[in-house]
Amino acid sequence: MANDLRPLSLGELLDRSFFLYRKNFVLFAGIMALPHLVFLAFQLIHVGLLRGKSSGVTLLWTLATYVLALGVSAASQGAAVIAVSHVHLGQSTSIAESFAGIKGRILYLALIMVGYWMGIGVGLILLIVPGVILALMWALTIPVAVIEDKGLRDAVNRSAELTKGNRGRVFVIYALYLVLIYAIYMAWMLPVLAVAGLSARAHRMVGVPLWTQLAIPIGSFLSNCLAGPLMTIGISLLYYDQRVRKEAFDLQHMMATLDATILEGPATAVSG
Repeated sequence: MANDLRPLSLGELLDRSFFLYRKNFVLFAGIMALPHLVFLAFQLIHVGLLRGKSSGVTLLWTLATYVLALGVSAASQGAAVIAVSHVHLGQSTSIAESFAGIKGRILYLALIMVGYWMGIGVGLILLIVPGVILALMWALTIPVAVIEDKGLRDAVNRSAELTKGNRGRVFVIYALYLVLIYAIYMAWMLPVLAVAGLSARAHRMVGVPLWTQLAIPIGSFLSNCLAGPLMTIGISLLYYDQRVRKEAFDLQHMMATLDATILEGPATAVSG
C-alpha cells in the first residue's frame, strides 16, 4: 500500500477507505468493539439496575456515562488512527499493537477532543456556519495529535493548515459517515420500535419496556462498530493525502524506507 502514496481524488480516497476497511475488517471492527463493549456494559447496567432510582443517582450516572464515552472515543479513534497509519504505509499491525501505540495517551487525546469540540460548540451556538467551518478546519486534529504527538493548539493549527483548500472533501467524508451510521442504526431500531409499538398496543402497556431500553444501546454499539471505522479511516487517509500534496510526504517516506534498507544491509551482512 505504501507504493500507492500519491495525491488521491475524492473518489479514490473513498474507494481506498472502503478497500482498507474490507481488507482489514477484523482489525478495525475489533479496535472499535473493545472499548465500546465496556461502554455498552455500562449502559446495560444503567438500564437494568438504576430504573426507578433517585434523580441524584441518575444524574451522577449520566455524568459518569459522558466521561466514559469520551474515554472510549479517544481510545478507539486513537488506536484506529495508528492502525490506518500502519496498513496504509505497508506495515503489519494488530489490535493489541494499535492500542499499544496510544498507551498512556488516552487522557491526553480525550482532553484534546474536549478542547476542539468546545471550540466547535461555541461556533455552533453563536452562528451555525462558523461552527461547521471550524469542524471542517479541525477535522484532522486527532490524526495530527496521534501521529505527530502535538498538543491541542498545535494540532488544530496544523489541521487547519493541512485542510486548507480541500475542506469540501472533509465535508463529503463527514456526510457519508453520518448517512452510514444513521442507516445502520435505523436498520436495527425500526424493527425494534415496530415490535415495541405493536406489543404496547396489544397489551395496553404504558412506558418503554425493558427489552426496548436494552435494544437502544445495543443498536448504538453495532452502529459504532460497523460504521465508526470508516470515518476514522477516511480522515486518516485524508491526513496522509494532504501531506503528500503539500509536503511531498510520498518522497519523504520513500527516502526514509531506502535509508532503512541501506542500514539493514550491512547489519545483515555482519550478522551473516
